[in-house]
Amino acid sequence: MKLNREILRLAVPSILANVTLPLVGMVDIAVVGHLPGAASATLIGGISIGTMLFDLLYWNFGFLRAGTGGLTAQAFGAGHAVPGRDGVSPILRKALRVAILSGIGLILLQWAVVWLAFLVVDCSPEVRVLATRYFHIRIWAAPATLSLFAFKGWFIGLQDSVRPMLADLLVNGVNILLSIGLGFGIGPLPSLGFVGVALGTAIAQWTGFVYCLVVSWRRYGFRMFGSDDSVMPGSDRASVSFFTLNRDLFLRSVGMIAVYIGFTILSARYGDLMLAVSAILMKLLMIFSYFTDGFAYAGEALTGRFIGEGSADGVRSTVRQTFAWSWGVAALFMLVYGVGGVALFRVMTSDVSVIEAGREFLPWLLLMPLIGCPAFTWDGIFIGATASKDLRNSTLLCAVGFFAFWFAGNLVIGHPSPETAIHLLMAAYFVHLAIRTFYLTARRRVVFL
Repeated sequence: MKLNREILRLAVPSILANVTLPLVGMVDIAVVGHLPGAASATLIGGISIGTMLFDLLYWNFGFLRAGTGGLTAQAFGAGHAVPGRDGVSPILRKALRVAILSGIGLILLQWAVVWLAFLVVDCSPEVRVLATRYFHIRIWAAPATLSLFAFKGWFIGLQDSVRPMLADLLVNGVNILLSIGLGFGIGPLPSLGFVGVALGTAIAQWTGFVYCLVVSWRRYGFRMFGSDDSVMPGSDRASVSFFTLNRDLFLRSVGMIAVYIGFTILSARYGDLMLAVSAILMKLLMIFSYFTDGFAYAGEALTGRFIGEGSADGVRSTVRQTFAWSWGVAALFMLVYGVGGVALFRVMTSDVSVIEAGREFLPWLLLMPLIGCPAFTWDGIFIGATASKDLRNSTLLCAVGFFAFWFAGNLVIGHPSPETAIHLLMAAYFVHLAIRTFYLTARRRVVFL
């Protein structure tokens, strides 16, 4: 019973924060979907492609959260987070250095990134112009965004899910308010339309960075330019672990981004209408994943902690109880999608053509929680165990499975209609989740001591 309380203590704040993440995407789409002067599908497509470009960049740096969280949780469990034995601050310092330098590099390379991206992204000229404009505004928040990954992993590793929750609520709240205010020109804010949505997001990211820097200093005594890694117990081993772990997690991110970017690129080939429908479907699926991720984060923190303590029984109990809560979330969302799928589409856009086209694909929303629940839950547990090779292998395999299914389906069908193509794309996405689930389930014993 005590373990369940710990899981809920860690999971609930993460879920509350995660709920605002799809809300941000939904608000951004809703704002541009109701702007006057341009076709709704084109504006939604611009947001979708623009967001995809950042996914292409930022998901490659997912190791900053995962690696930092796993190493910090194990250091916490081993007792290295107490005064005089601070083995956790050097982990965050390393991660922030990588984050800030990488963010500056992305700003310097922004024009090259856009040029390369549109060599492979096939969309209408109108969508391309909007997506490019969106990218060149949001990119200035890159150092802050990447640093937030590191801060979130560090806080979770310290068994503190409240601070990242407050950071996410702040960032997403500012994002929503500024996107609406700058988009429509509410009160003293100017009406910037599509540009206002991107600017609101950039300002919100820097707001979150300042908050995390202040909180980590005041609550945990962290100093960005404090003593270096020599104070970390086993510093040489920890340094090797940091870079080896993050190398594998970087490759894991490459596999994940290949699937999600491939999903958007392939759907964009079938016109702005199908692009808008697939973008909304993905946003709705993300709502489920963000709830499940709350329990995955709890599993990550507790798994790392018990491994640091050397408690195999604690790890096994964490796996059992985390899965019990995650399956409950899956059942809830199957009910939500089944009852309110059309209503959720209407929230996202007022374009009747997009809503009507989306009805045909709603059954896919019912299937995804069944196979997505174990995939997302195992992901958190393996991160806590710093089992980076298995995470890397599972994700690369699922990326191969996604594209293999898509191309095989096209060979069998020939030249699918836009509607058939999106069905095939959703099936390929289902296959990629299934591969992650079965591979990590087969490898589950690597997280037990």
